[in-house]
Amino acid sequence: MTRPPAPHNDHTDAEPAGGADLFGALPEHDEAAMARLHTRLAAASQDAGLLDIAYRTLDSPVGPLLLAATETGLIRVAFAVQDHADVLRQLSDTVSPRILRAPARLDAVSRQIDEYFTGRRHRFELPLDRRLSRGFRRDVLAHLPDIGYGRTESYAQVAAAAGSPRAVRAVGTACATNPLPLVVPCHRVVRSDGSAGQYAGGAAAKHLLLDLESGRPPALSGAT
Repeated sequence: MTRPPAPHNDHTDAEPAGGADLFGALPEHDEAAMARLHTRLAAASQDAGLLDIAYRTLDSPVGPLLLAATETGLIRVAFAVQDHADVLRQLSDTVSPRILRAPARLDAVSRQIDEYFTGRRHRFELPLDRRLSRGFRRDVLAHLPDIGYGRTESYAQVAAAAGSPRAVRAVGTACATNPLPLVVPCHRVVRSDGSAGQYAGGAAAKHLLLDLESGRPPALSGAT
């Protein structure tokens, strides 16, 4: 007895209408829309009291800078060589895990830094959150803004100004761990022989800042 042919399965090789991939019909990722969503999320988080630290990055002649602020004021400035992701983790551990990228919160900081690098600003006028510095280190950092634009002081001079003339090495540590470089100008502290000394942002960055403030054309190459 001959069996009838098996019915053809119309769904086995079926394609979406028009032969198009279903996922190909989905809209492409809209970066502008995501940015607007992120901005609204940051604003809502702040309004709800859920945002303790806002941060952003800013391009500069010394490379990309990480800027972070609390309600009190600017709490952190970090160079790329300091690893921005690691700095954010440290802020999460020591201050608060409620951190969100919110560039608008740092518009004033960004504007003043831009003015500094274009020679239109010689002193920063920003509220600062100084909780990351304590004891003698805080005393050292409190003195640094008194070293005027275009001037330098030796580590020994800063130690004396901070009230501990013999604490030269401690001044070096305070400068190396300064959480607010550039804004709190530890780059103006140099060795007694006039050489630049070390800097958290790297030697090239320190030379660039000193050249900028002295009126010498800064050597931009290698500053990052």
